[in-house]
Amino acid sequence: MEDRVERLIAAEQDERRRIALFLHDGPVQQLSGIALMLDAAQHSIAEGKADEAREIIAKALSRHRATIRELRDLSFALEPVILRDQGFAPALHALAAQVGETHSLRVDLSTDGVEELGESVQVALYTIIRELIEQSVRRGPPTRIAIEFERTADGGVAVSVVDDADPERRRRSFEAIEERVHQLHGDITVAARDAGTDIRVTLPAYTAQR
Repeated sequence: MEDRVERLIAAEQDERRRIALFLHDGPVQQLSGIALMLDAAQHSIAEGKADEAREIIAKALSRHRATIRELRDLSFALEPVILRDQGFAPALHALAAQVGETHSLRVDLSTDGVEELGESVQVALYTIIRELIEQSVRRGPPTRIAIEFERTADGGVAVSVVDDADPERRRRSFEAIEERVHQLHGDITVAARDAGTDIRVTLPAYTAQR
């Protein structure tokens, strides 16, 4: 149990570190560049070079909009408002659409019966699925990801995430996700295929209703 807690803490620290690096190397650098561009535009205006200033400002606006999109994507990943306001299935479909558009890949999603799941397990499963998708993209990128839910015979729920990215055979890569699944008293199986990886997460009935 102690080792499991330590691994979970380490996973959370890795996640915070990942977000900090993303902010530093992405939006922070972008905003610094925009500030320099606006300084240059202001200098051009002072010298009466209106056309040059307009061109610089147009480029700065384009970069500013791209930075807003990056921050919006991060905010969505951390706590999707749509999950709270519209429910689990719409949040998953929004995630699938976002991933498909961002990485130019096909995401097939079946969410039959997911709204019957408890609110707590919906949030937990959303996080697990998002992490599995992100891992698939890092390994690949894939051309297709398929996500499918089904109810088990005992009233629980199983979700499979299948991709055609390079197969993942390192158990260590799934340790953080395994900890999240085990917190829900569930099981996770990982099967590396010739072209892709098939991950299945199963939660018992008493967890699925939480």
